[in-house]
Amino acid sequence: MPSMLEISPQQIEQDRLYSEMGLSDAEFQSIKKILGRLPNYTETGLFSVMWSEHCSYKNSKPLLKKFPTEGPEVLQGPGEGAGIIDIGDEQAVVFKVESHNHPSAVEPYQGAATGVGGILRDVFSMGARPVALLNSLRFGSLERPRVKYLFEEVVHGIAGYGNCVGVPTVGGEVQFDDAYNGNPLVNAMCVGLIDHKDIQKGIAAGIGNTVMYVGAKTGRDGIHGATFASEELSEESEEKRPSVQVGDPFMEKLLIEACLDVIHHDALVGIQDMGAAGLTSSASEMASKAGTGMKMNLDLIPQREENMTAYEMMLSESQERMLLVVEKGREEEIAKVFRKYNLEAVAVGEVTDNQRFTLVHKGEIVADVPVDNLAEDAPVYHQPSRVPEYYKQFQAMDDYMPKITDHKETLHQLLKQPTIASKQWVYDQYDSMVQANTVFAPGSDAAVIRVRDTEKALAMTTDCNSRYLYVDPEVGGQIAVAEAARNITCSGGRPLGITDGLNFGSPENPEIFWQMEKSVDGMSEACRILSTPVISGNVSLYNESFGGQAIYPTPIVGMVGLIEKLDHITPSHFQAAGDLVYLIGETKAEFGGSELQGMLEGRHFGKAPALDLNTEMIRQNQIRTAIQKGLVESAHDLAEGGLGVALAESLFAHDLGCEVNVSGDATTALFAESQTRFLVSVKQENQEDFEALIRGVKPIGTVTEDGAYRIVSEGETVVEEETSALKASWEGAIPCLVKSKA
Repeated sequence: MPSMLEISPQQIEQDRLYSEMGLSDAEFQSIKKILGRLPNYTETGLFSVMWSEHCSYKNSKPLLKKFPTEGPEVLQGPGEGAGIIDIGDEQAVVFKVESHNHPSAVEPYQGAATGVGGILRDVFSMGARPVALLNSLRFGSLERPRVKYLFEEVVHGIAGYGNCVGVPTVGGEVQFDDAYNGNPLVNAMCVGLIDHKDIQKGIAAGIGNTVMYVGAKTGRDGIHGATFASEELSEESEEKRPSVQVGDPFMEKLLIEACLDVIHHDALVGIQDMGAAGLTSSASEMASKAGTGMKMNLDLIPQREENMTAYEMMLSESQERMLLVVEKGREEEIAKVFRKYNLEAVAVGEVTDNQRFTLVHKGEIVADVPVDNLAEDAPVYHQPSRVPEYYKQFQAMDDYMPKITDHKETLHQLLKQPTIASKQWVYDQYDSMVQANTVFAPGSDAAVIRVRDTEKALAMTTDCNSRYLYVDPEVGGQIAVAEAARNITCSGGRPLGITDGLNFGSPENPEIFWQMEKSVDGMSEACRILSTPVISGNVSLYNESFGGQAIYPTPIVGMVGLIEKLDHITPSHFQAAGDLVYLIGETKAEFGGSELQGMLEGRHFGKAPALDLNTEMIRQNQIRTAIQKGLVESAHDLAEGGLGVALAESLFAHDLGCEVNVSGDATTALFAESQTRFLVSVKQENQEDFEALIRGVKPIGTVTEDGAYRIVSEGETVVEEETSALKASWEGAIPCLVKSKA
């Protein structure tokens, strides 16, 4: 094969070399039409990454329009590095989630580490100081050696980067299911704080202004990473290791401080992270947003390796790099700021008035394309959609009812399920206390951090039960948003908005596209009713492994809420013996997609639990009001494993016990996964006020100090066990699976 410098435009067309870059025949014909000629190798590369699903959202744009993105507190919605919501007092919270699935599947340590690095840059490029990291992870069965390896290395990668960069990893979720055996999911979320006056945008405004490159040198790592992220994993994916970037968290820490320093400089016009598609995306997007053009001299790009071609420099996804636009003539003032942190800061180009993206290398023009065609005018596809046969079958089924004879043993087995079991093995590796603002670290319903020098705090969570989305994507999409809001509410916060990480299989499969459509419909409806606009997000498609086996639909919801006063911060576990225990919400025999169903049957089927969003809104408002009135000692939402698991989890922190009465069928009462339910503890002296506020509720039991977990149903004791024994099952499961040599 000749070198890329020797490949002629005619050869690219004749040998269909563009298809190896991820472009279809029709897309290549469109590029010819746009340029009025054949593209050269570098230009073909520019279009291939910018028109990839990862950068252009060409298959998902029609769906993303359905999301509500505006609200009275939204300062910046989708379209910039991250979204921004006002929290009062001229302060705002900035947040976004991003996936790094394909890189993590082939190089789990660096894939996860650079996922953390990238999401940090999205947030501090807006001018915000990153104050918290979260993640949402999916793996297959921990009994598989390959899955175990991916799990361990992804966690090490997140810890290795996050701990070094000085931003606490405060929360997240990890779920395990066979659907992810061949394709893990690694979604990273960052939350930042900003003063309104410091908000930045990624724009290349001002004709003649200078384009500056800052941060690490460009190498050959991550070339075509955006395209790699837009194709299915296959036997050849191992060969794509060069498409995985390598991160340096210590340089990122310097870059954070330098960028937060430079935003106060009036010579700065725009700033953007070099993320997916590297220099190509940051430069073309900044120019397109400003309605300008850009000319760059690639000889000036700081390079880590010798003899890099224009194609390699433009498509590299080397980490820890930013692109700035600064006022002409003031370059030295900006460079001085970065030199203080021992970082490169080099003028590499200028803003032009011709709306073209022009690249010069070794004295020759190596690319000259209309900037909007790259950044904004990628093709948009309205894929066909078809209701899957499995869904029709599930809807026609009778309700699934598990047969349980030993409720105590079933509870132990549920607590050992990796999705329910303690994730302490994971979060013990994360530094959750750096910056000294963390109130609730990982392990609570939501993480909570103080907003310094105020009475406020932020609650944050990531949520998505993909089993519900598999059995019913629309209802499952609603539940994902509602559960995230429940976690915020239980911690004492008011949900502000969401960032979404939409992880699906191939959109070209009509049944997968139907899952995407329905999930977005469900999420959009929940966001409207619960007043949580979508302010940022990410789409990750083609999450399929060898043989076209798609993951479950997994649209991650990252949500942030505002706690108005530190006194309102509420723990998720019981606080003291003698407190009354309340179950708020109705329990029905709903087991479709449940943890118990998966444990007993080895698969998920039937109907998802029903959800009434108006009831959800009313209940959450009531819980928040009760918390703000000082009537609630603890609040915990009921999720996987139902009441039985939620009660056990509420006891573990202080090794307390409980005496609880349930009515009706004991299996339903303990293990059904009905929605809109909360487990709340209340001091006896507050009983009257609490019951006046939430009418119709009565205590189901009390917290005891004897360290025993007791459940009585219809006068008969159905579970009696030491809290310590249940805790041992819950705490020991994941370390045991990781250590086993199966």
